[in-house]
Amino acid sequence: MNAPTIVAMDLEGVLVPEIWIAFAEKTGIPELRLTTRDVADYDELMRHRLAILKQHDLRLKDIQEVISQMAPLPGAKEYMEWLAPKLPHVILSDTFYQFATPLMRQLNYPTLICNTLEVNAQGQITGYKLRQSNGKRHAALAFKQLNLKVIAMGDSFNDTAMLKEADLGILFRPSDKVRQQFPQFPVVTEYAQVQQLIEAFIA
Repeated sequence: MNAPTIVAMDLEGVLVPEIWIAFAEKTGIPELRLTTRDVADYDELMRHRLAILKQHDLRLKDIQEVISQMAPLPGAKEYMEWLAPKLPHVILSDTFYQFATPLMRQLNYPTLICNTLEVNAQGQITGYKLRQSNGKRHAALAFKQLNLKVIAMGDSFNDTAMLKEADLGILFRPSDKVRQQFPQFPVVTEYAQVQQLIEAFIA
């Protein structure tokens, strides 16, 4: 009997727009546009972001106001509706529950595993708490230990360790830098292509 399959997906850049880019556009602070597509070291990226927030006295509520106006990427909701009856699936993200939870309603509440922000009484973001280092990779390995085949999809440097452990790793609209450094993964730009790869894998 073939092992059952689970689909593990990144969130930002794959199902919803990049939250920090949307916030950068709202605030007019171009330095906040950097994401894990640009900076491979997540701790370095977050230290950069938190320093800018402190410099400009920007608080959690300011970011959440921008998030409240965001919607999934075009086609993402329909893709998730297609996937739901076919295969178990989970979103593995390096974002934070305080950011991502409002977006889950628009995707029909898929399982989300991400991180937590540290916020003081004044609403300032003072730090963050990762579930574990390299959590996406560990999740993919754990699924395989449960005798599940893993399809993984992401767009950034912080997704590639998960993609390497998966039985099928997919890059969704990656930057040229990510694409060039990881040529072993198929690159897709549309959800219809993702569906085709999934259908072929489980056939």
